[in-house]
Amino acid sequence: MCVAKIQSQSVPDVAFLTSQDIVRRLCMIDRKAVLFRLYPTPEQAAQMAQIAGACRFVYNLALEQRRNWYRPGRKFNFASQCRELTQLRAEVAWLKTAPVHPLQQALRDLERAYQNWWADRARAPTPRRKNVNDSFRFPDPVSLAVERTGASSGRVKLPKLGWVRLRGWMALPGDIRNITVSRRAGHWFAAVQCEREGAEPVPSPLPPIGIDLGVAAFAALSDGTSIAPVNHGKAALKKLRKAQRALARKARGSANWRKAVRRVGKRQKRVADAHKDFLHKHSTAIAKNHGVVVVEALPVRAMSASAQGTVVEPGRRVRQKAGLNRAILDQGWGLFRTMLAYKLADRGGTLVEVPAAYTSQTCACCGHVDAANRPSQAVFVCGRCGHRANADTNAAINILRRAGGALKPVEEHRTKRPDEAGTSQGAA
Repeated sequence: MCVAKIQSQSVPDVAFLTSQDIVRRLCMIDRKAVLFRLYPTPEQAAQMAQIAGACRFVYNLALEQRRNWYRPGRKFNFASQCRELTQLRAEVAWLKTAPVHPLQQALRDLERAYQNWWADRARAPTPRRKNVNDSFRFPDPVSLAVERTGASSGRVKLPKLGWVRLRGWMALPGDIRNITVSRRAGHWFAAVQCEREGAEPVPSPLPPIGIDLGVAAFAALSDGTSIAPVNHGKAALKKLRKAQRALARKARGSANWRKAVRRVGKRQKRVADAHKDFLHKHSTAIAKNHGVVVVEALPVRAMSASAQGTVVEPGRRVRQKAGLNRAILDQGWGLFRTMLAYKLADRGGTLVEVPAAYTSQTCACCGHVDAANRPSQAVFVCGRCGHRANADTNAAINILRRAGGALKPVEEHRTKRPDEAGTSQGAA
């Protein structure tokens, strides 16, 4: 099934189509986003900050209404709060100056947050904060436009803002659906979501690969190669702590405090950008050279949980576990799996997740399972057959074998060439 890409559309002769045919046609709708760095004028930047503040105010007010004003016989949802928003804009002048569509989208975000919470997909909604949740979305494609003005420059048209300059031009992969404007570390960005109708992906004939994710080695592949970790967060931890200590000494709300906040934000953004660049490069290389990628279904949230414990039952080796948690989160396993999933789907490949239990204790030659087979972090020695190998490579081979029948569809299309056009149709 497609994930967040199935859109309703008219399908002729539905009575003569199977359910798989209907899903396949619906999955041909492809949505992608292109991120641009914006360079607004001072007047535009001030207006964008006001719109972001208005959206944050509406979101927090609607959240407070749902939390504190609920009573039997009065329920709140997106439609009812949109009606009250119309009345509120008629009474509050500064709120009326903001475009109505971004304010309504803030209410839709709140509705989606509650739906995810009720479905146990996320935690309960929390209030948005200034300098953290500065974003707003324009959902009407009729009032939006993106034009190229130079080799690496362009401009985007936004309601009530006019044309805003941008840098880092990239051709749009389809028709504009919506534009989300956000601010990070003092810089404004525009995420342009595009939609197009793509062709059905051709199953990739490229070979499969198993990947063992870790901390000592970011990724060990079943073909014997490995990817060394970069640990951007660990490298920048000393400077980040220094900037955070300087922030803690400033008077909240002062000019020096705002400067310190910007310094901390810039350091965090630099780490995040380097982290994403590392993951993008390696996930692209793997997706281009393999048709099926098998990884472990790692419970990252449970693995990185604190060992502090409680007052009655305090934890042990809390500082050592905290260091391990930072190292795990610094790798970005979840984001790496997400990148692999959509990049493989673009090329007709598949990402398969298998249980992680005992993959590092199982011999890849005879299948003997014993904790003593791994005498150290890097060495694997089977106590039954004497097989000796790199421990992470041995685990990657076991991970690949656990995929089982997921590898068969790839073998049946060995004569076909992969689709290297870079289209994305979603995982079916």
